[in-house]
Amino acid sequence: MPILNTDAEHDPNKILPIDYDWAREYYTAGVNNNWVPEEIPMQDDISQWEGEALSAAERQLIEWNLGFFSTAESLTANNIVLALYEYVTAPECRQYLLRQAYEEAIHTDTFIYCCDSLGFDPDYLYGMYDRVPSIEEKDEFVVDLTRAINRPDFTIDTGDDVRALLRDLVGFYVIMEGIFFYAGFAMMLALKRQQKMVGIGQQFEYIMRDESLHVGFGVDLINQIRTEQPGVWTDEFGQEVIDLITEAVELEKVYAYEACPDDILGMNPEQFAEYVEHIADRRLGQLELPEQYGRENPFPWLSEQVDLNKEKNFFETQVTEYQSGGSLDW
Repeated sequence: MPILNTDAEHDPNKILPIDYDWAREYYTAGVNNNWVPEEIPMQDDISQWEGEALSAAERQLIEWNLGFFSTAESLTANNIVLALYEYVTAPECRQYLLRQAYEEAIHTDTFIYCCDSLGFDPDYLYGMYDRVPSIEEKDEFVVDLTRAINRPDFTIDTGDDVRALLRDLVGFYVIMEGIFFYAGFAMMLALKRQQKMVGIGQQFEYIMRDESLHVGFGVDLINQIRTEQPGVWTDEFGQEVIDLITEAVELEKVYAYEACPDDILGMNPEQFAEYVEHIADRRLGQLELPEQYGRENPFPWLSEQVDLNKEKNFFETQVTEYQSGGSLDW
């Protein structure tokens, strides 16, 4: 059974026998990592936010990351439900897409919880997409890559159609979730390391675990389509993907410098920019494309805390590393 519904004989309602074991395993791993934000206490975060524990730069970093993620999670969920689900019709892949959509709802609920806990004006927090150009540019960059498959008349009939779908997958899984999200993770987990906004930091840890699965699934989905649609991923298209990723890195570096304008927590915007390049090389490698930066990870503690190798090899890890959120021990 093909992963895309290009055959009238294809029946997306018959999940057994399973053709894509890897998709089923992503679903199981996601279920085992279940959590909800209300499990995490926020009283210490509220006290720090209302007191004088945070500098002006740290406050901006928190506000900008909450503002970016609050809209980006919704865009990601919309893409799953309104675009991908129609065209990715292998039932075990659809099952994971539904699981991911649920997790995006949990992430959206996380930012509602943070907004309510810290007393933000919702129009202020959720309006950063319109007020902060570097946030707007990142979101628009990804959305532009999916406009083609959002057309009512879009069908997967030609190689160009498959490439349009692949651009969407690269845009949301590799760039949005795999690059744009990771600089924000580094910033918020750096705060947590300093015992600042620990409740929000713990929620970001849970989100990062979810996102590592999302990225892994997206990359495997892209590579499965490449296998089943030989000739679609040309050298020219591979170069286009490289160009998209390097352009995304420049957008994210602008955001990193603006969201973290001063040295805080012993780290500076240059290190966040280096981290973005390091992550981009990882993504290129997952797509079997040449690295562009050769950048070492400036935050080795982040790999130790939430091991990025799980994006590629999480099936080889101990099952106990993926438990329900309520029993995870950070």
